[in-house]
Amino acid sequence: MNSPARVTIKDVAARAGVSKGAVSLAFNQKPGVSDVTRRRIFEAAKELGWAPNLTARSLSSQKVDIIGLALCRPARLLGLEPFYMDFISGIESVLAERSYSLLLRLVRDLDEETEQYKSWWRSQTIAGAILVDFHENDPRVASLQPIGLPAVAVGHPSLTGSFPAVWTDDATAAAEAVRYLAALGHRRIARVGGPVGLGHSAIRATAFAATIRELGLDEGRQIATGFDGSEGARATRSLLMSADRPTAIVYDNDIMAVAGAGVAAEMGFAVPDDVSLLAWDDSQLCRITHPTLSAMSHDVHSFGAQVARTLFAVIEGEHTGSVQVPTPSLTPRGSTAQAPVRN
Repeated sequence: MNSPARVTIKDVAARAGVSKGAVSLAFNQKPGVSDVTRRRIFEAAKELGWAPNLTARSLSSQKVDIIGLALCRPARLLGLEPFYMDFISGIESVLAERSYSLLLRLVRDLDEETEQYKSWWRSQTIAGAILVDFHENDPRVASLQPIGLPAVAVGHPSLTGSFPAVWTDDATAAAEAVRYLAALGHRRIARVGGPVGLGHSAIRATAFAATIRELGLDEGRQIATGFDGSEGARATRSLLMSADRPTAIVYDNDIMAVAGAGVAAEMGFAVPDDVSLLAWDDSQLCRITHPTLSAMSHDVHSFGAQVARTLFAVIEGEHTGSVQVPTPSLTPRGSTAQAPVRN
């Protein structure tokens, strides 16, 4: 199926019955067109869904050298989360080699994110996009595939439709975390995960539960959160106050694991003597806490760089498939130990 043609300034000029130069004058608030003509141009642009791009490249023959990334995350969380800082730095390392720039926008929900990408693409603001945090039955797949936007999806291929995906094997990594803790003698293992419906969280949750059953361990409690430290702390407190409190907890990111360690100390539990903690997304945070946090580690900077390289291959028509990067591997540190003996 052929993708619909992108609306251009020429289309707007034809709809309004003016020259491309008149459209440029109107949108740049320059003299040379009457108020009546200016209103007619704006109305034509609105009908066609066209807007001038931020750098006016659509008015010249220069290439578009901007990549778009819209994130549906609170600004305060993005500033605290080491994963995205490393991920973006990896993207930027490749963009810099090609003299491209990254246009980052924070949005409130998936609908706003979808409209943002459509607007960027219609106005020729971006040459391509990076899509992250895929949900089960993600609405962006059906909305963005038909418009011809060159994009790379960061997520398991089962979630990303026909978009080329760059992904890690979260299921295998989640199973490895459970097996490691079980080998240390832990039978009550809990998980503090991400939001319900978020694709990679669901994959980890399924693998966690399946491995618990396979090893014959006590049923593992799982709590969904929004990834921030306060929710990680609340979940940890709930787990440690329960009658069947776990002897080990796996967290979906490092921020929540650090917060969990603080709650354990506050409640008088020693890490790892009373409870072992294991974080996802190894970062400097994991190495500066006391005790240092065991983690499922992968090179997030290189991950971001691979995403950018894959996107350029898509833009240049050279890429057809998805790319699996190395699976996160276990890095044992001071926060995990043999399970305590229970009376």
